[in-house]
Amino acid sequence: MEHFYQLGWTLDSAGGASGEAYMAEQDGRKLFLKRNSSPFLTALSAEGIVPKLVWTKRIETGEVVTAQHWKNGRELVQDEMNSNRVAKLLKKIHSSKQLLNMLKRMEMKPMHPELLFKKINSSLSRHVLANRTVRKSLTYLEDNMPTLDSRFYTVIHGDVNHNNWLLSDQDELYLVDWEGAMIADPAIDIGMILYTYVDEQNWADWLSMYGINDTHDLKKRMKWYTLIQAIAMVEWYEEKKRYQDMNDWLHFLSEVMNRNVFI
Repeated sequence: MEHFYQLGWTLDSAGGASGEAYMAEQDGRKLFLKRNSSPFLTALSAEGIVPKLVWTKRIETGEVVTAQHWKNGRELVQDEMNSNRVAKLLKKIHSSKQLLNMLKRMEMKPMHPELLFKKINSSLSRHVLANRTVRKSLTYLEDNMPTLDSRFYTVIHGDVNHNNWLLSDQDELYLVDWEGAMIADPAIDIGMILYTYVDEQNWADWLSMYGINDTHDLKKRMKWYTLIQAIAMVEWYEEKKRYQDMNDWLHFLSEVMNRNVFI
């Protein structure tokens, strides 16, 4: 990012796993800069789902840098994830034809359950596969593949952890960090929010805020996708040798497997 230093900007890392995000400041003006962002950011900005995109530039290295308005604010806390605002924004995302058309123009193909299962099943280490709960979950996944028609697939975020929800000082709610966006079953996002943040007795109320009914088929799909995401997190933390976090996800995986046993 030497280009911006030369132009008189001061840059500070804005965190994130990629290490490619910065807070840039010059003469009291602050921007959020990111290298190699997806063109999808333009559509997200236009929909008001992320802070407004100010410009996109190709710098001397050939990299593309995007600048967004810097928003002072905070991440949502876990108790706020069962709110009407979260449900409504997620529904807006899942219902957006503009976002869906943008991903299609980027030639993204629908992510079917069979592909998700094949991807996770082929990536697991021997250590993770040796775990009884993981093996039991993989058997469940193989035997209970969802069958939602892909005509009902939407844009999904894929990582709706509370840390990715930003509430600005102006009371604006955003969902950020879209590197994992897919065209897929919206139950992927819905299930992870409900299983992680909402008491099961309140699921019907949350789904009503979102705008759908609490059906048996939806519960089956939510459970399936939540299991596959939990296994992916177990594998990720095992690779990072963060074994306490890995064990926490194994515990979560076991809870999901044992809940809704009638499904």
